Amino acid sequence: MIYLFIMQMAASSACLLGNGLSTHRTKSKLSKDFYGRNIVFTPAISSLGRKSNAVLVKASLKLKQHEGRRGFLKSLLGTAGIGVPALLGNGKAYADEQGVSSSRMSYSRFLEYLDKDRVKKVDLFENGTIAIVEAVSPELGNRVQRVRVQLPGLSQELLQKFREKNIDFAAHNAQEDSGSLLFNLIGNLAFPLILIGGLFLLSRRSSGGMGGPGGPGFPLAFGQSKAKFQMEPNTGVTFDDVAGVDEAKQDFMEVVEFLKKPERFTAVGARIPKGVLLIGPPGTGKTLLAKAIAGEAGVPFFSISGSEFVEMFVGVGASRVRDLFKKAKENAPCIVFVDEIDAVGRQRGTGIGGGNDEREQTLNQLLTEMDGFEGNTGIIVIAATNRADILDSALLRPGRFDRQVTVDVPDIRGRTEILKVHGSNKKFETDVSFDVIAMRTPGFSGADLANLLNEAAILAGRRGKTAISSKEIDDSIDRIVAGMEGTVMTDGKSKSLVAYHEVGHAICGTLTPGHDPVQKVTLIPRGQARGLTWFIPSDDPTLISKQQLFARIVGGLGGRAAEEIIFGEPEVTTGAAGDLQQITGLAKQMVVTFGMSEIGPWSLMDSSAQSADVIMRMMARNSMSEKLAEDIDTAVKRLSDSAYEIALQHIRNNREAIDKIVEVLIEKETMSGDEFRAILSEFVEIPAENQVPPSVPTPVSV
Repeated sequence: MIYLFIMQMAASSACLLGNGLSTHRTKSKLSKDFYGRNIVFTPAISSLGRKSNAVLVKASLKLKQHEGRRGFLKSLLGTAGIGVPALLGNGKAYADEQGVSSSRMSYSRFLEYLDKDRVKKVDLFENGTIAIVEAVSPELGNRVQRVRVQLPGLSQELLQKFREKNIDFAAHNAQEDSGSLLFNLIGNLAFPLILIGGLFLLSRRSSGGMGGPGGPGFPLAFGQSKAKFQMEPNTGVTFDDVAGVDEAKQDFMEVVEFLKKPERFTAVGARIPKGVLLIGPPGTGKTLLAKAIAGEAGVPFFSISGSEFVEMFVGVGASRVRDLFKKAKENAPCIVFVDEIDAVGRQRGTGIGGGNDEREQTLNQLLTEMDGFEGNTGIIVIAATNRADILDSALLRPGRFDRQVTVDVPDIRGRTEILKVHGSNKKFETDVSFDVIAMRTPGFSGADLANLLNEAAILAGRRGKTAISSKEIDDSIDRIVAGMEGTVMTDGKSKSLVAYHEVGHAICGTLTPGHDPVQKVTLIPRGQARGLTWFIPSDDPTLISKQQLFARIVGGLGGRAAEEIIFGEPEVTTGAAGDLQQITGLAKQMVVTFGMSEIGPWSLMDSSAQSADVIMRMMARNSMSEKLAEDIDTAVKRLSDSAYEIALQHIRNNREAIDKIVEVLIEKETMSGDEFRAILSEFVEIPAENQVPPSVPTPVSV
């Protein structure tokens, strides 16, 4: 309806202002011509036959002045070429019975017509700079044509010529008629009306025809909370589906028990925790724990992400916080879960420029709602983050988050339990052992382990197997850790060099006391590596001794030592670049962080330099003198040099064993740790602390 109304009125105005768009012929009594003149409509023209006052219609030719205001509707309706009723009264305006043209005429041609007595009438506008001329056109069969002429100015000579030729001419003031005023009004209001109508239609469509102020889809309802609400949560996750985080699960089970049996705790004066903050690396099961508590608690559950509070409009985030807690209070007791709370709970006043006012307003509102003047009795807030170091201190205090639960990567026992949970719906061969998989995956989170078993299942299906074997498990671990499998090398020299390099790692690691045992050696390229040597820690490396760190440096330098001894120093390659980077960082950590050097048990690393915040690292001051920095470099070099000498000695003393192992490795391309140690023990005795009994897989019981 809006568009039709605008088009009707605009088309009517276009009919009044068009330069002779209609050629309708009529016998009506007109005192003067239509274009640029006053038109007096007699009562006989009125369609209703009643008395009406004379309507004066003056067409203004200020095209340049009104071009901007009328441009929108002119471009829309100006070329329609249709006649519509006039806007004023019931009368109708008609053009002269003579033909009318909207063409223009040059000034020189106008003077030529004037000399040839073809000009009949002249109307002057814009202080004599524009003329509407009625002239006899021989091209139209000597019919009268109305044209527009741009004059250089109104001169006395031109007026004198008009008098001499006895031409009817008149000057007109620059004033708008009522139709032009209405047309300008419509032109100014057209775009806002169309915009408002479009927003209304969009809101109706997005809300399924039921949108309204405050309803879903209403474009201006920015301040409403976007939290997902479930009166009876059905997440499909219970505490039985959560494994490997027993301590965190115990804390949540207490909260659930408090909600189900509050009298048991209130009898001894206990109150339910107002908030629980889950802290841990990505993929450790923080959101899974929240789903479990939603499925177990049996109370209304609100879930929202911290980024959903942040909006480009000022004050929207705080409004959404208020709306969220208002709904939560109406459904108390309930649980509110805020995922990735660091998006809104970052420390106030930090960052370049002093922080973000909109985010800080949202945080202030969150602090007030969690533990403000009114309180929030019956609402338990559970939040998750992996950036607890950047959260505001006011958010972390008791009363808002009474408990901070750390959900870290699982240990070997936790990994085994997680593998049992994720492997319950998969089929395995008898040679697959969850204990061995857990031992091979130190540092893996729950998400990593779930992805590992899924990749193994995909590989088994691709290879046409009906169950997952240890081969698929090994390939999946290699793919996740090292990357996709590459093309096997065919060049004899390059393959031999890579084989000696990898065997050098294995020899130096196995013969250095305190090193982790070899799991396998392979020449199959993965990612950027042309070959790989895998070591498995015997247990979770929670505490690492100085001997173990030094043994890792020796093992890391074994590849470069093998290249130098076997092929000579001029033939060493760039293959050891990654090894050198790792052992240099490890040696520097021993000196600077762990205090394992002759400098002494000092912590020489500024705490700000270890911050996860880039700004803090940039602003960290160097707290050591030049002499101390020189001593650190000397200690790091001494560690690396001594480790390299030991690696060179291992390669020289075991050349025969190395050649035998390389021969077998080139033939098989992959060698297990048990095979490697069996061949090596034929030539040299392995240190007692590095001896590993042959592994016997324990069948999976699913």
